[in-house]
Amino acid sequence: MFLHTHPYETFFPKGATKLIVGTLPPPRFTSGQLKKGDVNFCYGSISGLLWPVLDRIFNLNLKFETTQQAVDQRKHFLASRNIGICDIVHSCEREKIDASDLGMQNVQLRDIIFYLTKYPNIDTILFTGGNSKNGPEYFFRKHLKTYGLSLELVSNEIPRIHRFQLGQRSIKTVSLTAPSGAANRAIGSLQKYKDLKNVNPKFNTIDFRVLQYQEFF
Repeated sequence: MFLHTHPYETFFPKGATKLIVGTLPPPRFTSGQLKKGDVNFCYGSISGLLWPVLDRIFNLNLKFETTQQAVDQRKHFLASRNIGICDIVHSCEREKIDASDLGMQNVQLRDIIFYLTKYPNIDTILFTGGNSKNGPEYFFRKHLKTYGLSLELVSNEIPRIHRFQLGQRSIKTVSLTAPSGAANRAIGSLQKYKDLKNVNPKFNTIDFRVLQYQEFF
């Protein structure tokens, strides 16, 4: 059994107003066996799409390489936009060493509510995936229950938007289409995507994410 532990500390710039919440990076980030082009930071997989999409939206000219400069570029961007990162899974066990959400067992969660209390300016959580089993929203719902809290639906359109009350604060959650290749099939089945592709045959799943993400970042 492989103990898959999150390799990165939480990242909270001073004055953070938004928080990216996912699950875990691929196991190779825990073991330190990175691929060429991986960035040694959150969402740094060379096959991941979060940073390529944000690079397009904000014209960041990011480097996609295993260097400190690439890490610093991402941290500078997050700080400049008051965006934190706190993936919800601290650790899990895996029988098969891969990055599938469904393969996670004996999952230990981070205390997101603790961090939200510590950083009172956060008003938006950006999930890098939806409520499918072992996805970030799925785990967050379980986490909220331990505090006697729950999500209230605001919009059922993709990306789905919810909110919850934390004391006097109303915090919005947005379940973004996952920035992974595995989500491309789901995107292809969406009527909105089909309509946009009919208008422009060159329109692709990355273009779809750019349109979606730019509204919330």
